[in-house]
Order: sequence, then structure tokens, then C-alpha cells
Amino acid sequence: MINLRALLDDDIPGIRAWPAYPEEFRDLDYAFRDGGWLDEFRSKPSAAIFLAVDGAQAVGFSLLSRDDYGGAEFRIALHPDRIGQGLGRTITLLTLARGFADPAVSAIRLIVRKNNPRAQKLYVSIPFRNTGDCIEDILGTPVPFYSMEIDRQTFYGVFQHETGIAYH
Repeated sequence: MINLRALLDDDIPGIRAWPAYPEEFRDLDYAFRDGGWLDEFRSKPSAAIFLAVDGAQAVGFSLLSRDDYGGAEFRIALHPDRIGQGLGRTITLLTLARGFADPAVSAIRLIVRKNNPRAQKLYVSIPFRNTGDCIEDILGTPVPFYSMEIDRQTFYGVFQHETGIAYH
């Protein structure tokens, strides 16, 4: 069973020791390398980083970074050995539930690489809606992304359908 807990400083060396992603995802492991998301978001007071654990094993991490306008940004990274096992959906839903538990958060957004159809399919199925395109600088290279967003009401409908847990 997958659980989320707050990321601890002691977790970071283990994450940094994860092996490289398979060739199909080789450009994505910057998230947990030096200068990646862990470094970028750990010092932001508006960010919460979660370690996804299966028993005692770290299988991924996710984060939410709140803004001042009722929104939050979502990001996720999986352990390279756990890609393709359905964990992305579970960790995403658990993280979104944490985000929407904050009454100040009315929408959660993300960006997904245009060359990552697996992630796009996941996010559309949750269902995030496409809100446009953007280009982000990743380690000095411009990378095209889709911007996506889900609102509280849409998320709660999906979460209740999948878990049987009703939110009010």
C-alpha cells in the first residue's frame, strides 16, 4: 500500500542514489538530481514535498507549491524501477487529496512534457484539463510543455468514484 509522508532531509541521499531512468524517460530524472526539484522547492515556505513509500521503500515523491491566488503547482517523480506499475496515478491522487484538503486551494496545475504521452494520458484520465502550452528552461535547454489544471469539484468527483470516500 502506498502512503505519503513529509520528505525528510535524511531521505534525500537515498533519492539522489536512485539509478538513471530508462532511455524512454532519460530526460526526466533531473527532478531528483542536483539542481532539480528537491533543491528548487525545499527552501520554499509555500511548498510541501511528500515521499511516497511502499512499506519501507521509497517509490517516488511529489510536491505541491501553493501560490497566493488559490492555486498550487503539482509535480511528481517515481523511482526508476517503479515506472509503469500504476504508482503515478496513486501518488497523484493522494497528493491532490492533500492539496485540496487546504480550503484555500481551489485548483491545482501542472506542466507535462509534450514528448511524455504516458503522463499526458494519466493526467487527462484524472481529469486535468489542458490550459495551453509553455516552454520551460530545463538545465539550460528550452523544453515544450502542456499546462494542465484540475479544480476542487472535479477532483472530488473522481476521488469519490475511485475510492468511495465522499468529501464535503
